[in-house]
Amino acid sequence: MRERSRIRAAVRAFGFGCLMTAAGLGGYVGWLLWGTGLETARAQEELGDELRPLFEHPTPPRANERYLAGEAYAAIVIPSIDIDFIVVEGTDYVSLKKGPGHYPDSADPWDGTGQVAIAGHRTTYLHPFLNLDRVSVGDRIDLITKHGTYRYEVDRLYVLPEAGSGAAIVDTKRPTLVLTTCHPKYSSRERLIVTATLVRGPKDF
Repeated sequence: MRERSRIRAAVRAFGFGCLMTAAGLGGYVGWLLWGTGLETARAQEELGDELRPLFEHPTPPRANERYLAGEAYAAIVIPSIDIDFIVVEGTDYVSLKKGPGHYPDSADPWDGTGQVAIAGHRTTYLHPFLNLDRVSVGDRIDLITKHGTYRYEVDRLYVLPEAGSGAAIVDTKRPTLVLTTCHPKYSSRERLIVTATLVRGPKDF
């Protein structure tokens, strides 16, 4: 009888341990998928309060204009998939917790040439690019800056292995835009790439 009691106690302890582990893992996954969004939502609100008032009275860009990592850079609006986020400068871990990030070595919209590159999370930190795979060729993407609005038209969607995703960011003579995010959802083994071409600049609005 004592042996059976010890076995039952061990089974109960093991079962309790499994339940606690599952609860812990579930809580961690829940935090990754939803909890991290609270931090990003606060950052987006603060960045928006700082940047959006500047959209009303655009100013010419300064020569050699530079932004610090994590600083508000532009707003990205994609009406077809309900994206409206503040983009920050930088694609390091800390900057991307605030929202989509502009690759510092890529072009700026106001350069008049070159490729603007922006990365964004797909499943954590408010998942700004969650539905990026739903854009279609011909959809518009607006980058709204303190220097005016730059409108792009989607011309291609494709997927690359994570190891070779750097090939998506290239120098172009025409003013273009590329968006990158993880693919498929809840995985980082590949990158979803969306490219677009500038069709209207600030003088056209």
